[in-house]
Amino acid sequence: MNEELDLLNPPSTDFSMLDYDCAYIPGNQVRMHYKYVDRANKKFATAVIQRGWRRFGKYYFHPVCNGCNECKSLRINATNYHYSKSQRRTIKKNKETKIIVQKPTLTVAHLDLYNKYHAYKHKKDGWSYRNISQREYNENFVEGAQDFGKEVLYIVDDKLVGVDLIDILEDGISAIYFYYDPDYAHLSLGTFSLLYQIKLAKILELPWIYLGYWVEGCKAFAYKPKFQPQEILDGFPHISQIPEWEPWNQV
Repeated sequence: MNEELDLLNPPSTDFSMLDYDCAYIPGNQVRMHYKYVDRANKKFATAVIQRGWRRFGKYYFHPVCNGCNECKSLRINATNYHYSKSQRRTIKKNKETKIIVQKPTLTVAHLDLYNKYHAYKHKKDGWSYRNISQREYNENFVEGAQDFGKEVLYIVDDKLVGVDLIDILEDGISAIYFYYDPDYAHLSLGTFSLLYQIKLAKILELPWIYLGYWVEGCKAFAYKPKFQPQEILDGFPHISQIPEWEPWNQV
Protein backbone atom coordinates (compact mmCIF):
# COMPACT_ATOMS: atom_id res chain seq x y z
CA MET A 1 0.00 0.00 0.00
CA ASN A 2 2.80 2.43 0.93
CA GLU A 3 4.58 1.59 -2.32
CA GLU A 4 1.46 2.49 -4.32
CA LEU A 5 1.09 5.78 -2.44
CA ASP A 6 4.73 6.58 -3.17
CA LEU A 7 4.14 5.98 -6.89
CA LEU A 8 1.15 8.34 -6.83
CA ASN A 9 3.18 11.04 -5.06
CA PRO A 10 6.60 11.28 -6.71
CA PRO A 11 8.89 14.13 -5.61
CA SER A 12 7.69 17.30 -7.32
CA THR A 13 7.74 21.09 -7.35
CA ASP A 14 4.35 22.80 -7.51
CA PHE A 15 3.75 26.34 -8.77
CA SER A 16 1.33 28.52 -10.75
CA MET A 17 2.13 30.87 -13.62
CA LEU A 18 1.07 34.51 -13.75
CA ASP A 19 -2.09 35.17 -15.77
CA TYR A 20 -1.78 35.51 -19.53
CA ASP A 21 -4.17 35.94 -22.47
CA CYS A 22 -6.39 32.93 -23.17
CA ALA A 23 -5.95 31.37 -26.61
CA TYR A 24 -9.43 29.82 -26.48
CA ILE A 25 -11.72 32.60 -25.20
CA PRO A 26 -10.89 36.15 -26.38
CA GLY A 27 -10.67 38.61 -23.51
CA ASN A 28 -10.17 35.96 -20.84
CA GLN A 29 -7.06 35.39 -18.74
CA VAL A 30 -5.44 31.99 -18.08
CA ARG A 31 -3.64 30.79 -15.00
CA MET A 32 -2.02 27.34 -15.05
CA HIS A 33 -1.10 25.19 -12.07
CA TYR A 34 2.04 23.12 -12.68
CA LYS A 35 3.66 20.13 -11.06
CA TYR A 36 7.27 19.60 -12.15
CA VAL A 37 8.14 15.90 -11.78
CA ASP A 38 11.69 14.93 -12.65
CA ARG A 39 11.05 11.18 -12.61
CA ALA A 40 7.36 10.49 -13.11
CA ASN A 41 6.07 6.92 -13.33
CA LYS A 42 3.23 5.46 -15.37
CA LYS A 43 0.89 5.03 -12.38
CA PHE A 44 1.20 8.71 -11.43
CA ALA A 45 0.83 9.87 -15.05
CA THR A 46 -2.27 7.71 -15.49
CA ALA A 47 -3.86 9.01 -12.28
CA VAL A 48 -3.44 12.70 -13.10
CA ILE A 49 -4.41 12.36 -16.78
CA GLN A 50 -7.57 10.55 -15.60
CA ARG A 51 -8.29 13.70 -13.58
CA GLY A 52 -7.90 16.17 -16.43
CA TRP A 53 -4.22 17.09 -16.22
CA ARG A 54 -1.96 17.35 -19.28
CA ARG A 55 1.79 16.79 -19.76
CA PHE A 56 4.50 18.65 -21.65
CA GLY A 57 7.99 17.37 -20.88
CA LYS A 58 8.42 17.02 -17.12
CA TYR A 59 5.57 19.46 -16.45
CA TYR A 60 2.07 18.25 -15.54
CA PHE A 61 -0.56 20.99 -15.52
CA HIS A 62 -4.20 22.07 -15.57
CA PRO A 63 -5.95 25.47 -15.64
CA VAL A 64 -6.99 27.24 -12.43
CA CYS A 65 -8.51 30.31 -14.06
CA ASN A 66 -10.29 32.86 -11.89
CA GLY A 67 -14.04 32.86 -12.60
CA CYS A 68 -13.86 30.43 -15.55
CA ASN A 69 -14.44 26.68 -15.78
CA GLU A 70 -14.83 26.29 -19.56
CA CYS A 71 -12.00 23.75 -20.09
CA LYS A 72 -13.58 20.29 -19.90
CA SER A 73 -11.58 17.10 -20.44
CA LEU A 74 -12.57 14.62 -23.16
CA ARG A 75 -11.76 10.97 -23.73
CA ILE A 76 -12.71 8.67 -26.61
CA ASN A 77 -14.07 5.20 -25.93
CA ALA A 78 -11.60 3.23 -28.06
CA THR A 79 -13.13 -0.15 -27.18
CA ASN A 80 -16.50 0.74 -28.71
CA TYR A 81 -15.29 3.19 -31.33
CA HIS A 82 -17.44 3.74 -34.44
CA TYR A 83 -15.61 4.68 -37.65
CA SER A 84 -17.45 7.09 -39.93
CA LYS A 85 -17.40 6.73 -43.71
CA SER A 86 -15.08 9.73 -44.08
CA GLN A 87 -12.71 8.28 -41.48
CA ARG A 88 -12.57 4.99 -43.37
CA ARG A 89 -11.70 6.98 -46.50
CA THR A 90 -8.90 8.71 -44.59
CA ILE A 91 -7.48 5.33 -43.56
CA LYS A 92 -7.62 4.20 -47.17
CA LYS A 93 -5.85 7.37 -48.37
CA ASN A 94 -2.97 6.55 -46.04
CA LYS A 95 -2.46 2.93 -47.05
CA GLU A 96 1.07 3.81 -48.25
CA THR A 97 1.93 5.97 -45.21
CA LYS A 98 4.66 4.36 -43.12
CA ILE A 99 4.27 4.48 -39.32
CA ILE A 100 7.04 4.18 -36.72
CA VAL A 101 6.41 4.16 -32.94
CA GLN A 102 9.45 4.88 -30.77
CA LYS A 103 10.81 6.94 -27.87
CA PRO A 104 10.66 10.69 -28.59
CA THR A 105 13.66 12.02 -30.48
CA LEU A 106 14.99 15.32 -31.73
CA THR A 107 16.37 15.73 -35.24
CA VAL A 108 16.72 18.56 -37.74
CA ALA A 109 13.74 17.04 -39.58
CA HIS A 110 11.62 17.36 -36.41
CA LEU A 111 12.49 21.03 -35.95
CA ASP A 112 12.02 21.91 -39.62
CA LEU A 113 8.63 20.20 -39.74
CA TYR A 114 7.46 21.74 -36.44
CA ASN A 115 8.43 25.24 -37.58
CA LYS A 116 6.91 24.76 -41.05
CA TYR A 117 3.61 23.64 -39.51
CA HIS A 118 3.44 26.60 -37.11
CA ALA A 119 4.32 29.12 -39.83
CA TYR A 120 1.41 27.65 -41.83
CA LYS A 121 -0.99 27.88 -38.87
CA HIS A 122 0.14 31.46 -38.24
CA LYS A 123 -0.79 32.40 -41.79
CA LYS A 124 -3.98 30.32 -41.96
CA ASP A 125 -5.45 30.67 -38.46
CA GLY A 126 -3.57 33.56 -36.88
CA TRP A 127 -1.58 31.48 -34.40
CA SER A 128 1.26 33.28 -32.64
CA TYR A 129 4.49 32.00 -34.12
CA ARG A 130 8.24 31.93 -33.71
CA ASN A 131 10.71 29.17 -34.51
CA ILE A 132 11.18 26.70 -31.68
CA SER A 133 14.73 26.09 -30.48
CA GLN A 134 16.37 22.71 -29.91
CA ARG A 135 16.28 23.34 -26.15
CA GLU A 136 12.56 24.21 -26.14
CA TYR A 137 11.63 21.22 -28.27
CA ASN A 138 13.67 18.90 -26.07
CA GLU A 139 12.08 20.26 -22.88
CA ASN A 140 8.53 20.06 -24.26
CA PHE A 141 8.53 16.81 -26.20
CA VAL A 142 11.57 14.63 -25.41
CA GLU A 143 12.29 15.05 -21.70
CA GLY A 144 9.91 13.45 -19.22
CA ALA A 145 8.85 10.62 -21.53
CA GLN A 146 10.21 7.97 -19.15
CA ASP A 147 8.99 4.51 -20.23
CA PHE A 148 5.49 5.59 -21.33
CA GLY A 149 6.03 8.59 -23.63
CA LYS A 150 6.28 7.80 -27.36
CA GLU A 151 6.37 9.53 -30.72
CA VAL A 152 4.52 8.21 -33.75
CA LEU A 153 6.29 9.16 -36.97
CA TYR A 154 4.40 9.37 -40.26
CA ILE A 155 6.55 8.94 -43.36
CA VAL A 156 5.56 9.35 -47.01
CA ASP A 157 8.02 8.87 -49.88
CA ASP A 158 10.84 8.51 -47.31
CA LYS A 159 10.00 11.96 -45.92
CA LEU A 160 8.86 12.80 -42.38
CA VAL A 161 5.40 14.37 -42.79
CA GLY A 162 3.86 14.03 -39.33
CA VAL A 163 4.85 13.61 -35.66
CA ASP A 164 2.39 12.58 -32.96
CA LEU A 165 3.50 12.77 -29.32
CA ILE A 166 1.58 10.42 -27.03
CA ASP A 167 1.70 8.77 -23.61
CA ILE A 168 0.77 5.09 -23.37
CA LEU A 169 -0.77 4.84 -19.91
CA GLU A 170 -2.29 2.05 -17.81
CA ASP A 171 -5.83 2.61 -19.10
CA GLY A 172 -5.35 4.41 -22.40
CA ILE A 173 -3.38 6.73 -24.64
CA SER A 174 -3.00 10.43 -23.90
CA ALA A 175 -2.76 12.61 -27.01
CA ILE A 176 -0.12 15.27 -26.26
CA TYR A 177 0.60 17.09 -29.53
CA PHE A 178 0.54 16.52 -33.28
CA TYR A 179 2.10 18.49 -36.12
CA TYR A 180 2.35 17.78 -39.82
CA ASP A 181 3.56 18.99 -43.21
CA PRO A 182 0.87 21.25 -44.73
CA ASP A 183 2.01 20.14 -48.20
CA TYR A 184 0.40 16.78 -47.36
CA ALA A 185 -2.91 18.20 -46.13
CA HIS A 186 -4.74 16.02 -48.68
CA LEU A 187 -3.90 12.98 -46.54
CA SER A 188 -5.84 14.37 -43.53
CA LEU A 189 -2.94 13.40 -41.29
CA GLY A 190 -4.47 14.94 -38.17
CA THR A 191 -7.50 12.69 -38.46
CA PHE A 192 -5.37 9.72 -39.47
CA SER A 193 -3.06 10.13 -36.47
CA LEU A 194 -6.00 10.02 -34.05
CA LEU A 195 -7.47 6.99 -35.83
CA TYR A 196 -4.09 5.28 -35.46
CA GLN A 197 -4.13 6.05 -31.72
CA ILE A 198 -7.51 4.30 -31.55
CA LYS A 199 -6.13 1.33 -33.48
CA LEU A 200 -3.09 1.16 -31.19
CA ALA A 201 -5.29 1.33 -28.09
CA LYS A 202 -7.35 -1.59 -29.40
CA ILE A 203 -4.18 -3.62 -30.06
CA LEU A 204 -2.94 -2.90 -26.52
CA GLU A 205 -6.44 -3.52 -25.08
CA LEU A 206 -6.62 -0.03 -23.58
CA PRO A 207 -10.12 1.49 -23.35
CA TRP A 208 -9.49 5.24 -23.62
CA ILE A 209 -7.92 7.98 -25.75
CA TYR A 210 -7.43 11.08 -23.58
CA LEU A 211 -8.08 13.93 -26.00
CA GLY A 212 -7.29 17.01 -23.93
CA TYR A 213 -9.70 19.89 -23.45
CA TRP A 214 -12.99 20.98 -24.94
CA VAL A 215 -14.03 24.65 -24.87
CA GLU A 216 -17.48 25.41 -26.27
CA GLY A 217 -17.23 27.57 -29.39
CA CYS A 218 -13.47 27.25 -29.79
CA LYS A 219 -12.60 26.65 -33.46
CA ALA A 220 -9.37 24.79 -32.63
CA PHE A 221 -11.38 22.01 -30.92
CA ALA A 222 -14.13 21.69 -33.53
CA TYR A 223 -12.75 18.35 -34.78
CA LYS A 224 -12.97 16.60 -31.42
CA PRO A 225 -16.71 15.68 -31.34
CA LYS A 226 -16.27 13.78 -34.63
CA PHE A 227 -14.66 10.86 -32.74
CA GLN A 228 -17.43 9.00 -30.92
CA PRO A 229 -18.33 7.64 -28.42
CA GLN A 230 -16.82 10.00 -25.85
CA GLU A 231 -16.95 10.94 -22.20
CA ILE A 232 -16.44 14.35 -20.57
CA LEU A 233 -15.02 15.37 -17.19
CA ASP A 234 -15.94 18.59 -15.38
CA GLY A 235 -13.19 19.93 -13.13
CA PHE A 236 -9.91 18.49 -11.90
CA PRO A 237 -10.54 16.19 -8.92
CA HIS A 238 -7.80 15.52 -6.37
CA ILE A 239 -5.75 12.34 -6.65
CA SER A 240 -7.73 10.95 -3.66
CA GLN A 241 -11.07 11.46 -5.46
CA ILE A 242 -12.61 9.23 -8.14
CA PRO A 243 -13.06 11.20 -11.39
CA GLU A 244 -16.69 11.23 -12.57
CA TRP A 245 -16.63 10.96 -16.36
CA GLU A 246 -20.00 11.27 -18.10
CA PRO A 247 -21.12 10.20 -21.62
CA TRP A 248 -20.92 13.11 -24.10
CA ASN A 249 -22.01 13.55 -27.70
CA GLN A 250 -21.99 16.88 -29.55
CA VAL A 251 -22.29 15.54 -33.10
